[in-house]
Amino acid sequence: MTKSHRNADVIARFQGRELDAHYLGFFDCFNRQLFFEAHDVLEEFWLPQRFGANGPFFKGLIQLAGAFVHLQKDRLGPASALLKLARDNLEPYPAVYERLDLEQVRSLIADWLGRIENAGTNPLSAANAPRLMLVEGF
Repeated sequence: MTKSHRNADVIARFQGRELDAHYLGFFDCFNRQLFFEAHDVLEEFWLPQRFGANGPFFKGLIQLAGAFVHLQKDRLGPASALLKLARDNLEPYPAVYERLDLEQVRSLIADWLGRIENAGTNPLSAANAPRLMLVEGF
């Protein structure tokens, strides 16, 4: 199955909902520890609008998923660098944006940066992988 077919399958499951299917697919993949796929699905959505007002927001989420791709591959330095880029790209946005609690995401980033810097070994495991949830009612 090609990359575009995999993305289409993920996106198809979320068509017709209030939020964009790529955005919802990102969270579905991320929460199943399919970090590369999460990155890929959201990047497809972000590319045409990367210079718009939401460009840095989506880029930050893509970088967040990319950081966990690097952790899955035991590359702590690149993971740390992407977490810092994600933090910087998400910083200008309010506490809740696009129904995502960015304060929670900022805390998650700070927590994982600390884990990487203090552990000396890869802190990621299937049991402690992060999850992202959308806020209902916004």
